[in-house]
Amino acid sequence: MIKYIKIDKDSRVPKYQQIIDSIIHNISIGNLTMDKKIPSINMFSEEFYLSRDTVEKAYSILKERNIITSIRGKGYYISRTKLISKVNILFLVNKLSSYKMRTYNHFIDAIGANSHTDLHIYHCDETLFLNLLDKNKSAYDYYVIMPHFKTDDSTHISFTENVVKAIKKIPKEKLVLLDNIKKNLDIENCIEVFQDFENDIYSALNEGIAKIKKYKKIMLIYPDKAIYPYPRRILHGFRKFCVEHKLDFEVLNEVYDDMILKKGDLFITIEESDLVNLVKQVREDEYVLGDEIGIISYNDTPLKELLGITVMSTDFKIMAETAADMILHKKRGKVKVPFNFIERESL
Repeated sequence: MIKYIKIDKDSRVPKYQQIIDSIIHNISIGNLTMDKKIPSINMFSEEFYLSRDTVEKAYSILKERNIITSIRGKGYYISRTKLISKVNILFLVNKLSSYKMRTYNHFIDAIGANSHTDLHIYHCDETLFLNLLDKNKSAYDYYVIMPHFKTDDSTHISFTENVVKAIKKIPKEKLVLLDNIKKNLDIENCIEVFQDFENDIYSALNEGIAKIKKYKKIMLIYPDKAIYPYPRRILHGFRKFCVEHKLDFEVLNEVYDDMILKKGDLFITIEESDLVNLVKQVREDEYVLGDEIGIISYNDTPLKELLGITVMSTDFKIMAETAADMILHKKRGKVKVPFNFIERESL
């Protein structure tokens, strides 16, 4: 391995950084492969006339990034052979939905080629999430987390006590909380790019109040026991809006087969399956969508735009691009993402 390492004594780049860059470069071009043994700290320092502290610092950083590993009594070995970039990111998503994937894809586009991002899905499961964090502790430059979990009775919770403890162990400068935050989490100086579920739906519905109030009754289809539960703050914001405007409303768990539809009903759907079932029943019962029956859907998609479905939606592109920009420019702080009310033919 020694023959591949290049140290320029006249360079202004610190010697320890030259060691790191040289090892990473040789991994990326295939000279160094998984489980390849590398020289000991003493051997390295003697070969290049470097202080032991300089080599030790380089090895320590490489170990922290999970690029090399040490085995007691045997030495140091290459532990990672992917194309290693200057910025390594662990991206933890709670579910594999179209919205989450759209956010991830926008993030990848915005963060650029000078990074490597590993995507993992933890399915709102606390144990799986904690195992992923423990397995990858100290291995990445940034940890992007979209925090949504479920309790034993399948209700939504933003953070559990154990999740909070685990997240607080991540250095603040490496932590990126995306999509959902907890106001009393007590973590300062990290990156937080979020939507405000309760106030977002409340404000969006207020934008459409002129048409909404023409309907006789509003039904929110809120999946109370979904596999991937939704924040109850959506429910709170909806109720706040209806009570404030003295509107007749009802909260249903799903769009049931053979739902009783009445002229003047307005439905707000969250899950795609409920929207499809509802549109199908409206057509079968020969109601005029957008006149006799109204529909507002949560989160926009190209298909909803094509079908003329009115939506309330977070701007996932801005969410992803903002997080990427803050990482690239080493910014910290809280950024609230725009939430838009987009009126179409279904209202």
